[in-house]
Amino acid sequence: MTQLERVLYVEDDEDIRVVAQVALEMVGGLDVKVCSSGEQALAEAQAYAPHLILLDVMMPGLDGPMTLAGLRQIPALADTPVLFMTAKVQPSEVAHYKSLGAVDVLSKPFDPMSLADQLKSIWSGLHDG
Repeated sequence: MTQLERVLYVEDDEDIRVVAQVALEMVGGLDVKVCSSGEQALAEAQAYAPHLILLDVMMPGLDGPMTLAGLRQIPALADTPVLFMTAKVQPSEVAHYKSLGAVDVLSKPFDPMSLADQLKSIWSGLHDG
């Protein structure tokens, strides 16, 4: 199994971006490419070739679901696992996000000390079967 190394993280809120980037890089030892918009993610994701994509749901312009739809149009990223991150984690909402193709949904606010471990655990789960 390939180890999780490269994470594309898409979040419009700068404060959250900084905390998550530190959590993933310094605490988790991951290589993180940060995008501040769905548009930027669509432009830069293929060249980065992420193992996993972490997408904020609520963003101006292209929101998370629209960004996911756009990423799925890029052949090299068609099968890249995507996680949504949102404060809206009612079961019906989680089910909706999964129906759009997300492998999981992480809640905000998140715990910076365990964020990378959460991603690694989900990554391992995807590669167990």
